[in-house]
Amino acid sequence: MKITKANGKVEYALINSLKKRAGETDQKIVDIVTTIIKEVKENGDDAVREYTVRFDGGVPKKTVIEKEELQSYLDMVDDDFLTAITNAKNNIYDFHLRQAQQSWMTTQDNGVIMGQRVRGLHKVGIYVPGGTAAYPSSVLMNAIPAKIAGVGEIIMVTPPGRDGNPNPNIMAAAAVAGVDRVFLVGGAQAVAALAYGTEKIPKVDKIVGPGNIFVATAKKLLYGVVDIDMVAGPSEILIVADKTADPSFLAADLMSQAEHDKLASAILLSTSTDLAKATVKEIEKQIKYLERMEIIEQSLDNYCEIIVCEDLDQAIDFANELAPEHLELCVSEPLKYIGRVDNAGSVFLGNWSPEPLGDYYAGPNHVLPTSGTARFFSPLSVDSFIKKSSFIYYTPQELRKAKDDIIKLAETEGLTAHANSIKVRFD
Repeated sequence: MKITKANGKVEYALINSLKKRAGETDQKIVDIVTTIIKEVKENGDDAVREYTVRFDGGVPKKTVIEKEELQSYLDMVDDDFLTAITNAKNNIYDFHLRQAQQSWMTTQDNGVIMGQRVRGLHKVGIYVPGGTAAYPSSVLMNAIPAKIAGVGEIIMVTPPGRDGNPNPNIMAAAAVAGVDRVFLVGGAQAVAALAYGTEKIPKVDKIVGPGNIFVATAKKLLYGVVDIDMVAGPSEILIVADKTADPSFLAADLMSQAEHDKLASAILLSTSTDLAKATVKEIEKQIKYLERMEIIEQSLDNYCEIIVCEDLDQAIDFANELAPEHLELCVSEPLKYIGRVDNAGSVFLGNWSPEPLGDYYAGPNHVLPTSGTARFFSPLSVDSFIKKSSFIYYTPQELRKAKDDIIKLAETEGLTAHANSIKVRFD
């Protein structure tokens, strides 16, 4: 990782380079996914089966696992894993339970009644990758907020392994999180099936969860037919550190994100040149023992940098400009700066709150906005799985009092039928 000094230019050149890595999807992929979506829309399960054979080599003997059967996978996983995922589930549930909203109604002395009704979506689809990118933690992070929101049914899709069976850790996580049904199908065809519905796979209101470029493109193209969580870009971490930080911690945390993807970015903003140099040495020492060393090296070479800032205020200002997915404040007084951070997906305070704590265990959601979208997007939450309706009740007397204002506004906008809707009630 190269070390540069902040000068008001180098920082923003870095932002521009990071934006380019999350650019437009290759047109060839868009064309392939568009064809898959069209085929699934027109031919349903037959198309899903055809693409599953083409991309996965065959269709598993069993394509759906009901809720009762999910429980059997709890006996197929390591006891320590089950304990860990249960403890994580409890933390995630407790955090998200505090986000739950209530319907409300207000009545006024004049007889007017107004309010808002909040309820969960009817059906939600969760996409869970298989193979080497099988992440049970994502099952928890997507399903638990949906459960708290009151979603009627949670449908999970995940590709089976080469042997036709699902990953047991993912199935156990689904059982712990309260998933209702699992379909063993993946890829863009699974996303299209959830969006339009087939004879076997139900149509859902929203699709959430990570996936490869084909899955992400399918979600993007189908937005509007169905709601989605977000179009996620490569993972990213930004660490702000003062001289009190431990370089071995910083190196480990930077590489914890770099191992995700060769396009992942890991950036350190430090007020100390000595700390920056020590962190580079720690990276060189620790990387030798990491299984995904090749991916980490590519990420560090292309999208990672250490920038030495004049002070922490300058570093925080830059952090707000970058709007990172993950932001670590490895400084002596992290709580002093939390009010200054406006743009970040999730903030980790102090040297003992590393990013993996949020990925797996603490409670806040790890489905976060990327590529600078933390400027206007929020993490996945209970709010992501609800819909709201307002309601209004007016008496004849109160409508009479308001009629002239409403008629004036409608006629000003040239909507005379709107005005007439009011007038006929008092002619």
